[in-house]
Amino acid sequence: MAQAVLALGAAAVSAAGCVWYLPALADLRAGADRPAARRRAAAACLSGWTTTGIVAVLLLVCDQWWTPCGVAAAGTAVTLGLRAGAAVQRRREIREAARDWAALGHDRRPLDTGPARGVVAVLIGVGLAAAVATAALGAVAERERGVHWWTVAVVPSMVVGLFLTLAAVHGRAVRHRRSEPGGRRH
Repeated sequence: MAQAVLALGAAAVSAAGCVWYLPALADLRAGADRPAARRRAAAACLSGWTTTGIVAVLLLVCDQWWTPCGVAAAGTAVTLGLRAGAAVQRRREIREAARDWAALGHDRRPLDTGPARGVVAVLIGVGLAAAVATAALGAVAERERGVHWWTVAVVPSMVVGLFLTLAAVHGRAVRHRRSEPGGRRH
């Protein structure tokens, strides 16, 4: 596949990612008004999307593959490091809030959506990986056995739709369980 096509794809994905990086930029600009964990997570988000944008430009400019691949690996490492730091900071903030509530004499814990968020993220990630694998298998099958081109286009979209639906249903079920009568949290 030509580097220009990959650059166009990376640029389109970077432009579409504004739904993540613009709120992250707002979180960083808010400064001390946001918790430290949220600011670290926003920095991780921005570093990831910046990496994608830089890789898109490098794919257009560089003739060799190693430069964009090296930048992608370095950006991924920085992003994962920042995100891991944000997760550690978030757990620390949750424990501190629990101690504060206990000191006030309340048996209330702050709402933590960590496990539910993790399941939704895994479902979306697995869905995207499955769609890529399905598209690759479909492209091979189209070339070798004459499968219709629309199948190669539609099936991966259906796979992504299925996993997004599963993620939405899971998130809705978790939210429903947390809002049961009596205020109990599971």
